[in-house]
Amino acid sequence: MYSLGHQLATSVLVVGTGGSGLRAAIEVAEAGVAVIAVGKRGADGVRAVTVSGSNNAAPATADPARTWEQHAADTLQESGLLADPRTALVVTRNAAQGIHDLERYGMRFDGPGDGWIAQRYFGANSYRRAAFADERTGSEVQRVLRERADRLAIPVLSNMYVTRLLVDDGTVFGAYGFDLVDGSRYLVHADAVILATGGHTRIWRRTSSRRDQNMGDSFRLAVEAGARLRDPELVQFHPSGLISPESAAGTLVSEAARGEGGFLLNNLGERFMTRYDPERMELSSRDRVALASYTEIKEGRGSQAGGVWLDLSHLPRDTVLTRLPQVHQTLWDLQMLDVTCDPIEVAPTADYSMGGVWVRPEDQSTDVDGLFAIGEAASGLHGANRLEGNSLIEQLVYGQIAGRAATEYSAKLTGQQRSLGAIRAAEVEVNRLLTADGDQNVRALQRSVRHLMTEHAGVVRDEAGLAAGLEGLDEIETRMVDVGVHIDISGVQDLAHAFDLRSSVLAARATLECALERRETRGCHNRSDYPDLDPDLNVNLVWSPDTGVRREPVAPIPTDIAELMHDGSA
Repeated sequence: MYSLGHQLATSVLVVGTGGSGLRAAIEVAEAGVAVIAVGKRGADGVRAVTVSGSNNAAPATADPARTWEQHAADTLQESGLLADPRTALVVTRNAAQGIHDLERYGMRFDGPGDGWIAQRYFGANSYRRAAFADERTGSEVQRVLRERADRLAIPVLSNMYVTRLLVDDGTVFGAYGFDLVDGSRYLVHADAVILATGGHTRIWRRTSSRRDQNMGDSFRLAVEAGARLRDPELVQFHPSGLISPESAAGTLVSEAARGEGGFLLNNLGERFMTRYDPERMELSSRDRVALASYTEIKEGRGSQAGGVWLDLSHLPRDTVLTRLPQVHQTLWDLQMLDVTCDPIEVAPTADYSMGGVWVRPEDQSTDVDGLFAIGEAASGLHGANRLEGNSLIEQLVYGQIAGRAATEYSAKLTGQQRSLGAIRAAEVEVNRLLTADGDQNVRALQRSVRHLMTEHAGVVRDEAGLAAGLEGLDEIETRMVDVGVHIDISGVQDLAHAFDLRSSVLAARATLECALERRETRGCHNRSDYPDLDPDLNVNLVWSPDTGVRREPVAPIPTDIAELMHDGSA
């Protein structure tokens, strides 16, 4: 049953079938180069579908002051000066083209037509620059990209779990994995590999990620291949995740709810953002709103269930039904709550990994030759706080750039790199787990990681808590030696959970060690014992198991962009 059943070869392999992965695969295919995209679930079932989102851009239809330069300035301002300015310039300069590419693929944005696109205001942006398709922007982007991939006949393999990237002498040459349905093995040879497998937010107890996504796969796969991580401690907690029902805890209430005028209230009925950002109020940056909500809850002004209230009841009913139909429908379906009459109980939830694999700003290449990382798997654009509306446009811009770079890398190769030893090691790794019969339950250990990270590395952190978290992680790693993997009639899910556990533990260690090193408060990273910003920590923290935490200087900000950074969003 578990023999090597599939041997494939391609010029470019894309691991991950979300927005960034599909956009990269499309770029390769449009160049007439062989590409295969693989994912743990179908391309229609990825995280972007659950996020309404919007694409930040400064298209020609915008007013003259709404420039890509101002977009770059806002991005760097909100990053706490930790974003790579070169990355910010690449994304913002090319954002309008990313929007136009979607239109070319058939996407229809809200707007009056004739080339004019409506744009919504999102928190911390100095202008309305978020192009949207009703509240379905994320799912619409995914749909359009999938349809384009289908038209290009790109092979998209669902239910393939990649266990290891294959590397020989510092050069990637493919990937190894297994089918989540029947357990058969996959060996995929490739000249170049693009990693688009998301972040690590599932290692917290309350998260917007689906159950089998964002477990830290990209971190583990990249690190084991020889790459490094950058700023894994920088995790954005979205201020409005649902508390109930338990099965949907962490599900996001769209940022559009605040963008359209929603109020945040504590148990005294106060709009508490007056204490934290009286100018921008609910349209402040996510890190400030999440910290404000956390503080209200911690100081006893939250709900009995440990949340605050997002209130839309003061808005005209027609506004809610026409501008926020998904929010209205989702809350009715999950809680039988009519948001035009009653407030929504929400709390901060782990939403986005702003750190990730270390990549070069020009093409998203890594320390490993032929390996690229994009989307939430990568780092560089967001720094200590992601400007709202930037995640989807990042996928489009760097999906295109990395796809082109991987294509060019493949074309320049004079021979195929191969290593039978690397393939055998990947095979042995899976075989060993399949025969593991220890007394430690994999899923129980996963829950332990989530509890540990929530307790010791949540919205607010301190030295003692982070140190205790590392001690607890040591204990979990010790217990992992005795895991049992049980393959039964339900399939090989337990094997997938075992690899997920390894990914989660590596991601947790990187996060805790870097959070311990960053003894300051900056953006999303709140240290109660170091409440001030430390100029000496205006650096990126780069991590690998071999070197631990190293400091890396941030590239300088161009003067013309720096001059715009205190306009609007300062």
